[in-house]
Amino acid sequence: MNLQQLRYAAEIARRGLNVSEAAVALHTSQPGVSRQVRALEEELGVELFQRQGKRFVAVTDAGKEILAGIDRVLSEIAGLKAIGEEYAHEGRGHLTVAVTHTQARYALPKVVTAFKRQFPEVRLKLLQGSPHQLAKLVIGGEADLAIATEALAGYPELVSIPGYQWHHVVVVPTGHPLAKVHPLTLEAVAKYPVVTYDPSFTGRSAIDRSFEQRGLAPEIALTALDSDVIKSYVALGLGVGIVSSMAVARAKEEGLEALDAAHLFPTQVTRLAFKRGAYLRGFTVEFVRLFSPHTSPEGLKRLAEGGAADFDI
Repeated sequence: MNLQQLRYAAEIARRGLNVSEAAVALHTSQPGVSRQVRALEEELGVELFQRQGKRFVAVTDAGKEILAGIDRVLSEIAGLKAIGEEYAHEGRGHLTVAVTHTQARYALPKVVTAFKRQFPEVRLKLLQGSPHQLAKLVIGGEADLAIATEALAGYPELVSIPGYQWHHVVVVPTGHPLAKVHPLTLEAVAKYPVVTYDPSFTGRSAIDRSFEQRGLAPEIALTALDSDVIKSYVALGLGVGIVSSMAVARAKEEGLEALDAAHLFPTQVTRLAFKRGAYLRGFTVEFVRLFSPHTSPEGLKRLAEGGAADFDI
């Protein structure tokens, strides 16, 4: 049994049993991956994967337990490497943050600027995707941190902490009839087509629940992944928009009016997550603290080790 075999098995599981994709990710050949996994199975005395011909079609019961153990081993090894790098190259390294478009566009610029000023020798990489994709990137070791409003708290493999609170706002073209409705109501909003986020992004589930609880079913004219696209189509008259409050700082310049909707939709909390049990390098801790100032290095360490949080927002 060797480390290469463990990595190959883990990558196959991570790639949905697609050996070809695993081989590409591992920079090796498909036959080589299959041979190494077979050798691992022979040493363990059980099959990790069910096969149909040469294809892997499912994970066996034994494979589920073994793969969980492999993940722990690989995480421990990654932690050891991180500890070594921390002491050998303090203030230098790589940090990959998986983030939604809205967070990258509106929430992170100040954080990234401050971080790069403090750690100019750290190579920072931002990966974008849906909240569930971001969670899987961290779980799979392809990202160190994830930042999103949806999904992150639902993965037991992750430690998620609150970053900041925000509300949705309704955006309309300047002079739109809704701007004269005081107070703004869901019933008034539902009379118009709605342009808002894709169902998996930026608090969309809370928007849907708010309308459902009032027995309303507004026409969803268009959904998009980011606020800028939504605002563009609102400005074109396609409908009224529901977006994050952080996205409307320049609403007047864009020919839009931002209408307060904090009383219509529940408060949202954007969260930051990292893999449970991960060793957080010093610059990673500082990035977390820049994003979530109420945290402390000691509190983050306790959380990574499975302890309870001692902070809130």
